[in-house]
Order: sequence, then structure tokens, then C-alpha cells
Amino acid sequence: MGLRELAVRWADALDGVVAPTLTRGEIEDMLSGLTATMVAAVQGTLDVAVAYDAAAALVAANYRGAAAVSRSIRWICYDLADELGPVGAPEHEQVRDRTVAIAAEFAAGFTAALRNAALGEHETTLAAALAAAHDAEIRRQLSEARFEAVFAGASVGIGTVDTTGKVLDVNAAMADMLGLDADTMVGRSVAELLGPANTGAAYTELQRLISGDSDRFRIETDNVRGDGTVTNIDLSMSAVRDSDGRVQFLIGVAVDVTERKKLADRLWYDANHDSLTGLPNRVLFFDKLANAVPPVGVCYLDLDGFKEVNDVWGHTVGDRVLRDVAQRLESSVAAVGGLVARIGGDEFIVLVEKCSGTEKLVTITDLLLQALDAPIEVAGQPVVVGASIGTVLVEDRPTEVDELMQAVDTAMYRNKAAGGARSSREHPIPPDRE
Repeated sequence: MGLRELAVRWADALDGVVAPTLTRGEIEDMLSGLTATMVAAVQGTLDVAVAYDAAAALVAANYRGAAAVSRSIRWICYDLADELGPVGAPEHEQVRDRTVAIAAEFAAGFTAALRNAALGEHETTLAAALAAAHDAEIRRQLSEARFEAVFAGASVGIGTVDTTGKVLDVNAAMADMLGLDADTMVGRSVAELLGPANTGAAYTELQRLISGDSDRFRIETDNVRGDGTVTNIDLSMSAVRDSDGRVQFLIGVAVDVTERKKLADRLWYDANHDSLTGLPNRVLFFDKLANAVPPVGVCYLDLDGFKEVNDVWGHTVGDRVLRDVAQRLESSVAAVGGLVARIGGDEFIVLVEKCSGTEKLVTITDLLLQALDAPIEVAGQPVVVGASIGTVLVEDRPTEVDELMQAVDTAMYRNKAAGGARSSREHPIPPDRE
């Protein structure tokens, strides 16, 4: 399959998610260029960070919805990966790992580009509001009616506060964000309107503005509305001074970023968790490992008998078995503490921070093996998969993650070779298929 055909598949995946500013032909041309860089990144001739810029290019072309990023990540992890490293090919594992890293960079780039686009619009609105307010109050050269039109019709929240902390004016958008009635806000103190639940860091910065200790601030804050719902607000406030430098009033501009934050959280989750099992993936695991509080214990688990399940029942059943195994492993170590991650096809790993010693690792190993003792029922037949487990305990925070992973990998294979694996494979394949 050529680059153009891959790009057309990407364009097909994105079709209908947004009304872009480009024609279909222009979209395919743009995606052809991005596909070429993605292919080079998978093949290792370019850094995976090119996916960060590719995501920014999509946002610039007006692809800003959650569907655009989720479909693009599926294209990376399936279409692109299957084309460059199909299952069974020698390079399959390497291609899989590179596409996971590329998908993570793409998600990060998409989130950053969305934020930059929103903040750019925010800055433009704030600058316009400040200019309009300054002219209206200080120079009085701008038509008061024009300012009122901007103030009332703006889609972002705008409000003014006097030097005692009382609201002078507020538009409907600001009142809606706070869950209040604009008509009842004027003349009341900000502290009274917000209530104790919302007088946090943003209110502290407001007091610094009133006292003259600062000229402006910008903060992202949560606001608990009267009905209990929470809105995430990007708030900017500035002091408007007279010709002598005295603060006359404060003006604030607020943008509701609740949906953007939800999208960012979802993108982060998708980039750091295995799509099949929901467990942390290798990206999140290595980040946790690099920042783990010592002593650090690691249990590396490789399933025994899983290949036969895939060969006989197919990958759909194999996926069901992996999901069941993941749930069992996670439940087994929940009480004793430990992060379970899936880092490969049938490879799982457990990270234990503040590990008390090898005895705890032995306890966790026993729990993991016991979790796999009970058969998994597939089409009415019991399927049993066991595991080989290697463990390593380090007293200090790992500085060379690759060396630590090599150590647990070696321990796992040594355990398998010595017969220490608890595979219990009486019938991984049903009797009538042997």
C-alpha cells in the first residue's frame, strides 16, 4: 500500500467529524505529507515527536473535536502499524512500540494545539475588552454603546469589580458560568457571591489586585455552582488605573474550559492506558518506574499457554482471555499495593513502591499465580493459562530503566527454564480439538 492510499484511509476516518476549511483533495494532500512523516517516524528515520506537529496541523485545519483525535490514533495504531509491521512480521514488535509512542505524541500535540488555539482566542478577547474598557472609562473616546454591545454579546464571561471587591457589572456569559443571576450580582461582594467553596487561589489573587500588589493574573480554577456541578474556568483579571496610577476598577475575562479539560483528560488516559484491558500501558509504567519511591519491587509476568489459545480459538477469544487475566491480576494485588500494567501481547508487569523486601515480592508473586489458578471459561470449555514470573528488588530509585527491565526479563526466563512456572496447562486446548 502506498503513502497516498494510507493518507486516503486517514481522510476517510476523519470524514464527517468536522466541517474543515479545505476541500477533500486539499485534505488528502495535507494528510499525504503528514503520513510520510509518520511512516518515517515508525521506521526510525525521524523522531516520534513529529506526531506532535502533525496533530497541530490537524487542529490548524479546524479538526478540533474528540472524534478527530480518537480516529487518528486508531489509524496510527491499526492502519499504519498493520501496513509497516503486520502480525507475524519480524519487525511487528518494534513497529507496535513505535506506533504506541507516536500515538502518545499525537495525543499530547492535539491537546496542546487545542489549548493554544483557545488561549489565543482568549487573549484576543481580553485585549479587546481591556481596550474597550480603558477607552470607555479613561479616555471616553469610544462610544459607550459600542462597549456595551461587546460586553453584553460576548461569548466569554466579562465582569468588572470595584476597589472594595464589589461587582460593578457582569455579562450573561459570566453569570451562566458561575450559576448565578446577573441581575442579582451587581453591588454584592465577590466573596459573598462565590461562597466559601470557591474562595481559593483565584480569590487570593483578586485581593492582591485590589490592594495594588499586582497588576494582573491568570489562573485556571474550578467553580462549584449552586446545584453542585463544577465548571473549569480559565480566568484573567487586570487592574485598570487612572493617569496617576491609582486602581480605578478591575476587569475580568473568563472562558469555560470544562469540555476542553475533559477532552485533555481523556486524551491523556487513552495515551497512557492499554485499549484492550484498560491497564496502564508501557508509557505510563516507565514514567511511574522512573519516579518510583524506593525500595522498588518489580514482578515481570509472561503468560504460559496463551499462544495455543490464540492458535485454536482466534484473537477475539484471546482478547477476552487477556481482559479476564488483567482483571484478575489487578484484583489480586489491590490489597497489598502495586501497579499492574500491560507492556506487550501477553506480558504484564507489577510495580511495587516502598517495597518492604523480597518477602513481599514472594507474597505478590503467589497472589498473581493464584489469580490464574481458576480456569477461564471459553465457549463452555475451561481454558487455563499460567505464568512465569521474574522479580527484582532495588534499594534506590532506578536510574537505568533498561537495565532493570533486562534483569527482571532474565529472572523470568530463568524461572521458566528451571520449571518454576505455574502453568497448570492440563487442557489449554479443549480435548475435542487436540
